[in-house]
Amino acid sequence: MQYQEAAQKISGLHKDITKLRRELESTRKSAEPQEFTDYTFTRADGSQVKLSELFERRDNLVVIHNMGAGCPYCTLWADGFNGVYGHLADKAAFAVSSPDAPDAQRKFADSRGWRFPMISTQGTSFAKDCGYEEGGGPMPGVSIFTRSNGKIARVADEPFYPGDDFCIVWSMFDLLPGGAGNWAPKYKY
Repeated sequence: MQYQEAAQKISGLHKDITKLRRELESTRKSAEPQEFTDYTFTRADGSQVKLSELFERRDNLVVIHNMGAGCPYCTLWADGFNGVYGHLADKAAFAVSSPDAPDAQRKFADSRGWRFPMISTQGTSFAKDCGYEEGGGPMPGVSIFTRSNGKIARVADEPFYPGDDFCIVWSMFDLLPGGAGNWAPKYKY
């Protein structure tokens, strides 16, 4: 296929993807919010914090379900969120959760230069109740919560996986002739 012909086909596919994204958004908005308990977590500094307190002064909260320091993929996602954290936090409260102990979270976050708040889900059923624990182990993803009249509800969630829309490197690799191939993230390059 000639380059121009492929470019035209790609343009049409992008329009299809945009249409599907709008349909996804509409379906999400039609879903009834799921009420959630006001869980208590431990912050990376060792202090206790409730889910309701993570909202700070906002009505919306983004919680990333991270598998912890042992997962280079979750580290890749978190590195990306760190780069756009200011933009995200301008629109909604934002926190990264993981099953790691608070002191381990703090040390790892410091080694990566992460600026966002972190919470430990140790001793809670939060990840499982959100659907981000499988076979006793954590799974990566994101949950979106709202707060209204003293009640907390989850209004959206999405799992993370290699090639998803939540990490820019996959989209960039898709443009390369060989794609991502067998590339896997590392802690250091």
